[in-house]
Amino acid sequence: MKKKIAALVTALAVFSSTLAVTALAFGTQREITVKDGVSVYMNGEEIEMTDANGNPVDAFVYNGTTYLPARAISEALGKDVSWDGNIGRVDITDPTENAPVEVTEQTTSAAVDSTQTDTEGAATVYFTSDISPESLVEIYDALGVELIGNVGVKMSTGEAGNDNYLHPDFIKQLVDKVDGTVIECNTAYGGSRASTAVHEQTIKDHGFDLLGGVDIMDRDGSMELPVEGGQHLDVNYVGKNFANYDSVLVLSHFKGHAMGGFGGALKNISIGIGSQEGKVNIHSAGQELGTSIFGLNVEQADFIESMAEAAKSVVDYKGDNMVYISVMNNLSVDCDCSSSPAEPTMSDIGILASTDPVALDQACVDLVYAAPDGADLIERMESRLGPHILEYAESIGVGTTDYNLVSIDD
Repeated sequence: MKKKIAALVTALAVFSSTLAVTALAFGTQREITVKDGVSVYMNGEEIEMTDANGNPVDAFVYNGTTYLPARAISEALGKDVSWDGNIGRVDITDPTENAPVEVTEQTTSAAVDSTQTDTEGAATVYFTSDISPESLVEIYDALGVELIGNVGVKMSTGEAGNDNYLHPDFIKQLVDKVDGTVIECNTAYGGSRASTAVHEQTIKDHGFDLLGGVDIMDRDGSMELPVEGGQHLDVNYVGKNFANYDSVLVLSHFKGHAMGGFGGALKNISIGIGSQEGKVNIHSAGQELGTSIFGLNVEQADFIESMAEAAKSVVDYKGDNMVYISVMNNLSVDCDCSSSPAEPTMSDIGILASTDPVALDQACVDLVYAAPDGADLIERMESRLGPHILEYAESIGVGTTDYNLVSIDD
């Protein structure tokens, strides 16, 4: 529903002093001189303008035009605003048009029931609707797999400004149970995890000292894994320290993704385990190496298929010493790699686990389609050809899209 908002925004008290600042358009930089000291009032009351972290921000006048902070003004008008630093985009939305549908325990159960199958030879995917540290351990136990040796727990520690990632206090019981080490790699798109030094600070800021820290596996470069049977990649470049782990618990936060459509187990073991040059290799479908994904020009289907091929190299390398758990909460259309993700417009679903990453991702995708409030995430997945990774991964032998969904709830 669209609403007409009767509000008067007036710029007052423009001082004659000037301030030299750096104005940033996405990808460019220039010096400008502005008039500062602009106050903004709505219906006679001054707006206190702050950024996403609550820090004061200024309005200013440049070449006769008054520039106001998008977040502060949008929120004053009752709008939701998000910023994606990866693509240089501001989204302003009406929360009344995107309000999530209330999902009860009954409708969640119905969605789970609609995805259950009983297929001979299919992979088993376990499910619980209880999203808690205790259930995270219980669903791992349901897999009946004992991870051997040095265990890596592969997960995203989240971009600065993003709070949707799986928090240390939520995963601590599981990490302690497997006596694991959280493992990550640096990003290739800039931001707060693009170098080991800033990544370590973000990890600390997000509380992962609670788990003894995180091993940034590509701090000393890459190691090569062969890709068998791929159309795009001959080799996959992963963090060098990946060789130090005998077993891997792949702990994924299932959600949308601006480039891949959705992020689940397959993305976590392809892009997630890829070193910086490995990430560029995947994003370019094997055509380029480097440290930035920007400037690459590749067909979307080729990128999606390259993720599946990289995932296959990881599965081939570790064999049966991998298990996969995905948490379906904070279901934003944006990834934990976004510094300002869109607010979720659907309700939490639960935790799923399997020894097959394709079956696990397929079950998560099916639950989104079955949910009464999944339209936004479905649009994000389909617009990026996200589900294509499932059929392609199956075709090259990563896993199967056939599964039996088994609830561990009482």
